[in-house]
Amino acid sequence: MPWLELPHGDIYYLEEGSGPPLVFLHGNSSCAEAWWQQFEAFRARFRCIAYDSVNHGHSSNSPRDADEPDRADELEAVLAALGVERPILAGNSMGANTLLRWAVRHPERALALIPSGMGVPLEGEEYRPPFREPLGTEVLFIPTGDALTDRLRRERPLLYERYLRIRSTATRLEALRYPRRPSPKSIQERAALAQHVGTIRSPMSIIVGSLDRLLPNAERLHRLVPGSEFHVIEGAPHNVYYEAAEEYNAIVARFLDRVLAGATP
Repeated sequence: MPWLELPHGDIYYLEEGSGPPLVFLHGNSSCAEAWWQQFEAFRARFRCIAYDSVNHGHSSNSPRDADEPDRADELEAVLAALGVERPILAGNSMGANTLLRWAVRHPERALALIPSGMGVPLEGEEYRPPFREPLGTEVLFIPTGDALTDRLRRERPLLYERYLRIRSTATRLEALRYPRRPSPKSIQERAALAQHVGTIRSPMSIIVGSLDRLLPNAERLHRLVPGSEFHVIEGAPHNVYYEAAEEYNAIVARFLDRVLAGATP
C-alpha cells in the first residue's frame, strides 16, 4: 500500500499504468478506490492515480480541534510528491470543486480538466459550508444519500454494496463522528468560484447526471468557462462516474483523444 507523508497528512494513494498522468479526485465521504472502474478503463493508456483526501479512506485524520486542511493545497502537495507537472484532473463533487479551485490558481497548467457532479453557485446564491450533525456511533456504513439511486441498489446490489464498504473506513467514520471545521481558504475560494473560473484555459469537459441536484450549477460552470464541453448522462445521479461508469468513461475517452491529438510535446 503506497503512502505519501505530507504536511497535510499521511496520504494513501493508488497508481496503475503508464502514460500521461490522469489523477482522480473523490467526493465527500468517498475514497480513491471508488474510481476502480476508471482505472480498468484507462490504465492501459494513462498513469492512473487516485488518493484518499485527509479524513477519508485510508489516509490520516486531521486534529479534531483544528481547521481541516485545504484540499486544493493538498492536491498541490500530492502532485509535487509524485512529480506530476501537467496533470489531467478528473474529480467528482468535492473532488471537482478541488480541481476547479486548483485550476483557478493555475489556469493553463492542467493538460485537461474533467469535473463531474459539481458546478459553481448560481447567480444570487450564497455559498454556505454544509453543516453536518455528528454521526452516531451505531452507524458503521455511511449512507449514500442522493449519490446513488435506488435503482442501482435493486438491480446491481453488489456494486451498490461495494461502494458502501470501500468508503466506510475507520478514518472516515471518525471524521464524521467528530466533524472538523472547514478550511477558511476553501470557503473563500468556493464562494468566489463563479467570478474566477472564466480565467481557466485548460480544456474542460463537464459531466453531470440528469438526476443530480447540482445540474443547474454545472450548466452555469459551462457557460462561464469558454470552450468547455458539457455532457448530461440521462438517469444518472450525483456519483455519475460510479453508477454510469460505461457512459462516463466513453465521454472521457473521446475528450482525451481530442486533447491528446492537439497536445504539443
